[in-house]
Amino acid sequence: MAVIEVTDLRRTFVVRSKGGRLRRERREVVAVDGVSFGIDAGEVVGFIGPNGAGKSTTIKMLTGILVPTSGRLHVDGLDPSRRRTELARRIGVVFGHRSGLWWDLPLRDSFALLARIYDVPRDRYRTNLATLVELLDLAPLLDVPVRQLSLGQRMRGDIAAALLHDPPILYLDEPTIGLDLISKARLRDFLRDLNAERGTTIMLTTHDLVDIEHICRRVMVIDAGRLVFDGDLTALQRVGGATRTVVVDLETQLEPVRVPGTTVTRVEGPRQWLSFPAHSSAAPIVSALAAAYDVVDLSIQEPAIEDVIRLLYAAG
Repeated sequence: MAVIEVTDLRRTFVVRSKGGRLRRERREVVAVDGVSFGIDAGEVVGFIGPNGAGKSTTIKMLTGILVPTSGRLHVDGLDPSRRRTELARRIGVVFGHRSGLWWDLPLRDSFALLARIYDVPRDRYRTNLATLVELLDLAPLLDVPVRQLSLGQRMRGDIAAALLHDPPILYLDEPTIGLDLISKARLRDFLRDLNAERGTTIMLTTHDLVDIEHICRRVMVIDAGRLVFDGDLTALQRVGGATRTVVVDLETQLEPVRVPGTTVTRVEGPRQWLSFPAHSSAAPIVSALAAAYDVVDLSIQEPAIEDVIRLLYAAG
């Protein structure tokens, strides 16, 4: 059963600019243009696209922050813009660019204030807080003012704050932006466990395809305000013909290496770049390299979302 239903959603903004010495021109900008989709309870959906594609605008309409210009949407049976207060108790929201915590207060006090705002019963609050503190490793940070937290620590705090009232739906807008690799991995593991254990419906916007690969079973692509793809990540990669790249540093400079399923696209001294289809696993390639060559270092480069969308259009 769909807990998020969107039909022909459209949002426009009016932009005014100088058209002469005394005249100002009025121009309408379409941010979201006829988007329709449904998300079932317990789904984890990646919502991706380039900057300015309409991702954040869509999320803001789903939370009731923005009112649609036209179209229909319901979240857990409610119209977000008309019943925003009631909806707030059923959703959690994390914006990677903006914290929902109080800058000068310790993390513990921010949580306590949010519990009062959402009217969370005391016993339930204590249980939820203890669980989230353990899962997100927040115990050493509870008495630290938010302004003194690192970006990764603050993001973990924001996610805990968004889940204190047990919302069945969680929106995450760029939650891993600016995080180091360890913080990203920890956050991905938490979200995957949250969905598996609580059945939380998660809608995730991101520029990082690794986030999608590790967390989401379904991906929607938006570009120029229109939904251009809705399916699983493997299907997206097959349709677009996207490639991933293994960058390998060898002990010594060699001729292009030979590994089945790859194409060497670049060689610089002992470093070589091996391209392979994005829908394929990198594991056999890494194993083949390690078995046949003296490998010093190795990394995998994911295709940029902009490249995937470009290839998607090229495929028709």
